[in-house]
Amino acid sequence: MLIRDILELQKREIDSLLKERYIERLEPKLDITNTVIKVIIGPRRAGKSFFSIFALSKNNHFGYINFDDEELTRIEDYNELISAMNSVYGNPKVLFLDEIQNLPRWELFVNRLQRQGFSLVLTGSNSHLLSTELATHLTGRHFQITVFPFSFKEYLNFDKKNLTTAETKEKLNDYLLSGGYPEPLLKKINYKEYLATLLNSILFKDIVKRHKVRFAQAISDLSEQLLSTITNEYSYNSLSKISKIKSTHTIEKYLGYLEESFIFFSVRRFSYKMKEQISSIKKIYCIDNGFIHAKAFKLSQNIGKLYENVVAIELKKQELNNKITFYYWKNQQQEEVDFVVKEGIKITRLIQVCYNLEDAETKNREVRALIKAGNELKCKNLLVITSDKEGEEELEWFGIKAKIRYTPLWKWLLEK
Repeated sequence: MLIRDILELQKREIDSLLKERYIERLEPKLDITNTVIKVIIGPRRAGKSFFSIFALSKNNHFGYINFDDEELTRIEDYNELISAMNSVYGNPKVLFLDEIQNLPRWELFVNRLQRQGFSLVLTGSNSHLLSTELATHLTGRHFQITVFPFSFKEYLNFDKKNLTTAETKEKLNDYLLSGGYPEPLLKKINYKEYLATLLNSILFKDIVKRHKVRFAQAISDLSEQLLSTITNEYSYNSLSKISKIKSTHTIEKYLGYLEESFIFFSVRRFSYKMKEQISSIKKIYCIDNGFIHAKAFKLSQNIGKLYENVVAIELKKQELNNKITFYYWKNQQQEEVDFVVKEGIKITRLIQVCYNLEDAETKNREVRALIKAGNELKCKNLLVITSDKEGEEELEWFGIKAKIRYTPLWKWLLEK
């Protein structure tokens, strides 16, 4: 098929997309009034293309090339691409290059287009290729935006109606299980089947094929193991003991691939010593709760983990958009606080996530750790995110006075 024919088909796909219902993202926003390269990264099928197309279509005449088409990635003469694009789109000065990381020597192509005066929007589903390497490969300035699956607030916007508190809580229960991927919600398809297929596509197309992984089943097994132990601490050594992969070097490499592809992310244990932060045991989280529940988790056994994972996702979004950095805290007595939030060099919040505080022993354990961490880290902003408890409480623990704030998860998510 000729390049021009491929681009014509892609143009028809865009025209079709623009007729579909679009749930506008609350954040981030795509500013296309300047010539800085815009780089949109995030998980595959999270809505990066939709986000970019609708932003560009408002006030711009733009050209579009989707490099998820293998025919386009085989092209050796990039002049043919530019010529076909100009023919199909009538010499646009704004270009949207989708999944650009699939194009060999993509950075040379992008630099060339920028030198020729094009305004560029790039998307990619590989965090390393389109973030870590950008400073090395792109000669011009660039601005990065991260698009995740729907937040809870965006998820609620699908219904376009005012909900009662009871209805909002019911929606939260659905969101905790199904996650925020747009397509199952918009097209009313089975999210478990959809996400299982998507996960396999990411594993075998974005990881195994790109990185030439010889033992594809091993990385698939590792991903399932991580989903089964979500929110838990891990080390490369501990993962090698419970998996079929005995090499810790291979474990580290495979986990790096899984994180680059936005399936998982790790959170470091807080320490004032950078060396300890880097070398310490980490905790593992998944980019969307739907992946977890698609692996047959039961709500009654894992709702606490689902709560914690949703909070971690929201914090990760803020971190990727350079608003915060976050960690978890643990002392020598193995008392733990789920999240330590830093803004710049200052620790501004400590967050404990606890679904059920009705049990006195559980409450004491969670609050005691929070008070100890607050005292050690000199932070007075102590928050417990729970299912329904709300308000403030003045407490004292072995001479340490503290004010604890409680808020339901649904309310915390809607404040973001």
